[in-house]
Amino acid sequence: MADIQGTWDPQYEGVATTLAASIDAGTDVGASVAVLVGGEPVVDIWGGTVDEVGTAPWGKDTITNVWSTTKTMTFLCALMLADRGELDFYAPVARYWPEFAANGKEGVEVRHLMAHTAGLPGWNEPMAPEDLADWEKCTSLLAAQATWWEPGTVSGYHAVTQGYLIGEVVRRITGVSIGTWFASEVSRPLGADFFIGLPESEDSRVSIVIPPPPIDLDELNPSELVIRAMGNPLLDASYPAHAWWRRAEIPAANGHGNARSVALIQSIIAGRGEARGVRLLSSEGCDRIFDEQIHGTDLILGAEYRFGMGYGLTSEMMPIGPRACFWGGYGGSLVVIDQDADITVCYAMNRMESGLQGDLRGANIVMAAVIGLAGG
Repeated sequence: MADIQGTWDPQYEGVATTLAASIDAGTDVGASVAVLVGGEPVVDIWGGTVDEVGTAPWGKDTITNVWSTTKTMTFLCALMLADRGELDFYAPVARYWPEFAANGKEGVEVRHLMAHTAGLPGWNEPMAPEDLADWEKCTSLLAAQATWWEPGTVSGYHAVTQGYLIGEVVRRITGVSIGTWFASEVSRPLGADFFIGLPESEDSRVSIVIPPPPIDLDELNPSELVIRAMGNPLLDASYPAHAWWRRAEIPAANGHGNARSVALIQSIIAGRGEARGVRLLSSEGCDRIFDEQIHGTDLILGAEYRFGMGYGLTSEMMPIGPRACFWGGYGGSLVVIDQDADITVCYAMNRMESGLQGDLRGANIVMAAVIGLAGG
């Protein structure tokens, strides 16, 4: 059996067994898992190696690109500003970002950015991969273009653009980049090892994600909308191997951390605004997450989703509980938070599976944690 490092309460041994089985089967190469209950860690484990050839073991402080699980950090920043009275989710984006009103977008509200209903899932102008590191270009082009559908009527996953859209609103309010604000207001107060924009000094700890098998677009037969949204530039899993990607602030996709840091930060939601004696939100501020914005088939993902204020909420596709929320990342990372049970579960790994909607590895970890919570 794979050598699983870290600690877990005996009640949650099934979580460690699940991770070990995944590594043994080769479905995982290196990964970390964290479970917090009542704000206390009941599982903090890791195993496997930092790459496919086994150069080094995955360590306690190994971090990796968690892709769209980064979005939960971006949502938290917006929720905190709303809780402080500095941001109104139901106000026009142009109140904070005047240039955004161009091309008929005067009525687009901040909540539309939060729930992928703004109609801006991609860029009209051609974009090179390295352009994603150019904040001004990414945001100014989005501000200038028209929406692709009537905002608020349907969701279409803003896989990369959501981070720039919300991040620019944060920047206009705070006067600093979202990565800077997140570090000073969230990660440092909590002592959490998570970065939006990774300093070069941390590179030695990074397990570069292992790209999934290439997607056969002809087999998938994607819609024109999906091609426009996801192909300009093409979302390529090889980007995290490049320094330009790691240094950039891409608040929807390039956060670096591990299961421990993600779970710690997101346990703020399970704790109704507080974690480890640090309060970042009021209980009422957390309640905004459950303000349903849209429920239906997502135009980009092609599956049923129910979005609250940023986070995904319980639905037939993701039956997690009435006061639970979640999101995951390209290739498989996942975080699930349940206020009623006061539990936060996170899985972060290096070996990616195909697709934006995750796979069974994270779901199996969550199920094992739920079984442990129920007493094994």
